[in-house]
Amino acid sequence: MNKAGRYGNEMKIAVIGPIHPFRGGIAHSTTLLCENLSKSHDVLAISYKRLFPKLLFPGKAQQYDRKKRLPFPVIPIIDSINPLTWSRAVKTINAFKPDLVILEWWAGFLAPCSYRILRLLKKASNAKRCVYCQNVLPLERNRLDPLLAKKVFSQADYFIVLSEEELKNLQRLVPGAKAKVMVEPTYEAQFQDKVPKEQAKSHLGIKGSVAIFFGFVRPYKGLQYLLEAMPLVLKQIPLTLFVVGEFWGSKKPYLGLIKKYALENNVIIIDRYIPDDEVHWYFSAADVCVMPYTHSTQSGILQVAMGYGVPVITSAVGSARDIITNEKTGLLVPPKDAKALSKAIISYFQKKLEQPFIRSIQQEKKRFAWSRAKETILFHGING
Repeated sequence: MNKAGRYGNEMKIAVIGPIHPFRGGIAHSTTLLCENLSKSHDVLAISYKRLFPKLLFPGKAQQYDRKKRLPFPVIPIIDSINPLTWSRAVKTINAFKPDLVILEWWAGFLAPCSYRILRLLKKASNAKRCVYCQNVLPLERNRLDPLLAKKVFSQADYFIVLSEEELKNLQRLVPGAKAKVMVEPTYEAQFQDKVPKEQAKSHLGIKGSVAIFFGFVRPYKGLQYLLEAMPLVLKQIPLTLFVVGEFWGSKKPYLGLIKKYALENNVIIIDRYIPDDEVHWYFSAADVCVMPYTHSTQSGILQVAMGYGVPVITSAVGSARDIITNEKTGLLVPPKDAKALSKAIISYFQKKLEQPFIRSIQQEKKRFAWSRAKETILFHGING
């Protein structure tokens, strides 16, 4: 410990995970964590020079072309398939002499790398080792994933999870695990400010009521159920659905549903990753964000929507049940139920729930702000 920080004694903290310019929710979460910690602590980010080999990555690119300046040092040293770089990462961390090492965990593929780094740190450093679970188990998993997770978790001193459901999953996997739930801060600080709704709609070339489905399109995101709900919605509500995000996998099944239900005039697909400097246009234009996930742990999209003050209609899965107050800041529906989803969307617009929900979201802003309470949770396993 070095000196008094904003929320207590300043520490030296090494964070291992994908950092900007990597794209996607995990990178946004890790970058934001480092930014918040760097306000009060000496932070070193150990990132990847290669995260997933091209053959294992379904998207078009893993990193942005443009980089932004960050308020903490980043060393992109880890190659997920080169063990030599794992040892170099440990040497770099040991030279920094941290009090705490936080490792981001979400994918079984990274188990060998994560295990080896934590194992070497356990032998060579007195730093506490926290595993920050974006997902305890992958959302799209196989039989090996629980074994791989347990192996990695055996090298941790304590854990952070992002929902009560994930806490239960961790405790089933590692009985007696020292773990706490932390509600992540919202992500809007990483993007541009919200603009007036009509300005955003004009910019995007749309009018009328707008719902957005945002982020990578993957099977568990449940887009098919939203498309199946749309014909029922359109019988009562004129609505434009923006599907905004890069498709991971075939787009044909979704295009088939759009054709089947004659949705061509009501569904707009933007099949690409949206850069940080464009995100605000879509959330500024949206009357509601719809997240019909079949299952989930936590979602960065939920944090973006809450940050921009956009109400959410979402499946009652994962962190949504912790973050959304049903019929106050959003609407919760059963997963895989197009009829229930359609009823929720219709009710939202017919009852004019947007403004009351926005006011409630603003009242709950403190839940998401970085604070001493969040640091207390994050550091709960340091002593003892």
